[in-house]
Amino acid sequence: MLDRTKKRRVLIMVENLSMPFDRRPWREALALREAGYEVSAISPKGDDRDTISREMIDGVSIYRYKHYESTGGAASYFIEYGNAMLKMFLLSLVVFLREGFDIIHLCNPPDTLILVALPYKLLGRKVIYDQHDLAPDIYIMHKDGAEGGVMLKVLYFFERLTYRLCDVVVTINESYRRVALERGHVPDAKVFVVRNGPERASFEGVEPNPALRRGKEHLLCYVGMMGPQDGVDIMLRAVAHLAHEVGRDDFHVHIIGDGTEFEALKTYATELGVADRCTFAGRVSHAEVMEGVASADVCICPDPKTPLNDKANLVKALEYMSLGKPFVTFDLAEVRYSAADAALYATPGDEHDFADKLNRLLDTPELREKIGAIGRQRVLDGLSWERSKENLWAAYAQASEEPRRHEQQE
Repeated sequence: MLDRTKKRRVLIMVENLSMPFDRRPWREALALREAGYEVSAISPKGDDRDTISREMIDGVSIYRYKHYESTGGAASYFIEYGNAMLKMFLLSLVVFLREGFDIIHLCNPPDTLILVALPYKLLGRKVIYDQHDLAPDIYIMHKDGAEGGVMLKVLYFFERLTYRLCDVVVTINESYRRVALERGHVPDAKVFVVRNGPERASFEGVEPNPALRRGKEHLLCYVGMMGPQDGVDIMLRAVAHLAHEVGRDDFHVHIIGDGTEFEALKTYATELGVADRCTFAGRVSHAEVMEGVASADVCICPDPKTPLNDKANLVKALEYMSLGKPFVTFDLAEVRYSAADAALYATPGDEHDFADKLNRLLDTPELREKIGAIGRQRVLDGLSWERSKENLWAAYAQASEEPRRHEQQE
């Protein structure tokens, strides 16, 4: 932990979600409080939560503003981010005059947050860039013909500007760290990996719920978003293959999560003839997420291999591993780095191979037990939040130019 004799003050800035609903910056805020920092935060108000303009929660002083949510298109995003940057800057002045801060912690998206931090940088305040998303890569993935366009150049510009002006970069995984080193040309000593690992309290003592099996011998489980890029349609076709081609009638699938494709995927399950084998639980509490995973024999990461998914930090994979559950995934670089031998890897794009890997795990209990134990141990050894926050403290020691009591954990 950091030196407590010097009380330092931090301002965390979040534009994407309200705090404390946004779990990553909230956990970071609590970890910094634990290390002896005074912490303030600025975030938008939520629609049905976090609606108070100012409040103190667990020692964190939170300031919130009314946000404008983009409806899509360049003009709408300009209004959203312009509105947010102005309100966040005004609130930052309030915090600066009322409470003060030595370090300003920017949680992207968007990378335009650096504009809010710039005046304080000129006043000698330190800037930490907490890179949650690779904005240019997301834009390329969702926008046909993005390469060479003006908007992409703007996104790259603000990313480069933030890399250049910040004192420390915090990334969510090793793949993002390499982007900071190679694309951002940030010195190695200034980049720290703070993973979104599960907290030990969230996976110790979790009990399975046999009722989720719906009377079947085996339970498969998926946790995650349901957008067009998340591969849930691939998973449903794999389920159909197991049911209709392999002829299995001994499993049920528990599907946790929500997203833009939720209703369409329920319809698709009916079209594939597997609706009776699937429970779409929707968005549930984190405790229910962990209960679902704990109840499963095999878990599923169907995200297709894309340049962005190859670098993505799949939180569900760490949740599966924390509870000792084997899972099947396509061969994604960051998942392989995190999971190593805790998963079976299907050939990217080969849906039959994906289904065959699921079938193999269902048929081989000793293999399920072996690779599940590997995953749990990897989380305990280095991927839990308890280990991640040590890297956060090390990043702050670097930004504060204080002696480190912990080296960065691999």
